Amino acid sequence: MNDYTAAGVNIAEGNRAVALMAAAVQSTYTTAVVAGLGSFGGCFDLSKAVSDLGNAMLVASTDGVGTKTLVAAACNDYRTIGADLVNHCINDILVQGARPLFFLDYIAVDHLRAEQVATIVQSLAAACKAVGCALLGGETAEMPGVYRDNTFDLAGTIVGVVDRNAMLPRDVAVGDIILALPADGLHTNGFSLARNIAPALGGYVARPDRLHGLSVGEALLVPHRCYIPEYTTLTAAGVTIHALAHITGGGVVDNLPRILPAGCGAVITRGSWQVPPIFELLVEAGHLTEDVAFHAFNMGLGMLVVVPPDAVRAACMAVPAACIVGAVVAGQGVALQ
Repeated sequence: MNDYTAAGVNIAEGNRAVALMAAAVQSTYTTAVVAGLGSFGGCFDLSKAVSDLGNAMLVASTDGVGTKTLVAAACNDYRTIGADLVNHCINDILVQGARPLFFLDYIAVDHLRAEQVATIVQSLAAACKAVGCALLGGETAEMPGVYRDNTFDLAGTIVGVVDRNAMLPRDVAVGDIILALPADGLHTNGFSLARNIAPALGGYVARPDRLHGLSVGEALLVPHRCYIPEYTTLTAAGVTIHALAHITGGGVVDNLPRILPAGCGAVITRGSWQVPPIFELLVEAGHLTEDVAFHAFNMGLGMLVVVPPDAVRAACMAVPAACIVGAVVAGQGVALQ
């Protein structure tokens, strides 16, 4: 007899996943959430969230974690992949000065495994809760025949808000200094290349000495970092910020120019920041050129902060992990020197 289960879709398992994730999702709700888990559409009372802004501007972004999902599946470790997604999206709207309001996720799987999906959503919820962002809704799709066995996709949409008068970037000029907030690892880009190189490192279970006890798989799964704490600290210290650049796919070479005005380029100084060892191993084992490495990976530059010269000292005092890595110059593009 034909039925939905025989076709590969398990509705009961989907309901069990919802039950397992419900508490984590609801823990993210703020007073602005009107309708969330279980509704056909999430509802958010904007007036309760932006009453302190005179000229509120909504900022939205959609992204995914790419083929990092394949590393998570190969390592059978789904504990942080949700945080990867949320933090990536948070950083993408942070570059315009926006703080997150709510998030929606989309998980597509070959065959539904309730514990797996619940673990992913619990990770999403924890990352949302850490910054006061409501996990307002989402979708879990079981799609046998579209996805191969033990594969899944993870994507999401974030909506945030900023006062229009405080939006970034603004006032970027030749002579501005570029500070870097460090990345903890690959974050969510470069994994198609990293997966190709991993066998040359001994596979995901190998533990090279330079990883200080981590396996290759563990080093690759280090979560995408959220930079709201550093941004909040800088603004609280009165540091003038002209621009932020989130270094994701395309690396510093492609991402930094996105926030530079016409007539402005940038110089990034080699050796001015600490490159995490996972990048050194990937570059060596993959025999990567500098151009390939700096296009595929963030190389330890998680978020770049552009400030006027007179703000550098205050910025470095407020956030000691920040380091000077370059400057805005006349011209175009990014040069490594």
